[in-house]
Amino acid sequence: MIKLQLIGHLGRDVIKKEINGVSVFSFPVAVNERFKNALGVLQERTTWVDCSLWGKENVAPYLNQGVMVYVEGSPRVDAYVSHQTGALTGAVRLRVSHLQLLSRKDDEKRRAAVTDVPVVPEAEPVEEQPADDLPF
Repeated sequence: MIKLQLIGHLGRDVIKKEINGVSVFSFPVAVNERFKNALGVLQERTTWVDCSLWGKENVAPYLNQGVMVYVEGSPRVDAYVSHQTGALTGAVRLRVSHLQLLSRKDDEKRRAAVTDVPVVPEAEPVEEQPADDLPF
């Protein structure tokens, strides 16, 4: 058995299909890798993995574009000829056996909202009036 583990972001919202009466949820996961090349220049490479999750109805509403996930399962590599370039290329596919949400869409919105809050200068301190000046 071969097992593949990934941590990455969903590239689009999940797509639901029915196959033989079973719900199948498909979504691509982008895995980013940073490294230095032979010249010491920092580079980034993104690998896309097409994932399919069978029968997990309860998690599907949370699988939205941009959500970070941990997925593990059985990989398969498919080779095909590209319609655009005519070159032989491949795709990594993963039948997911375990999925864990590492962030949610509303977490991302909250994080963005916190970083977009303008900084307001502090107001002058207000002097407290002594208790003797009370009108009663």
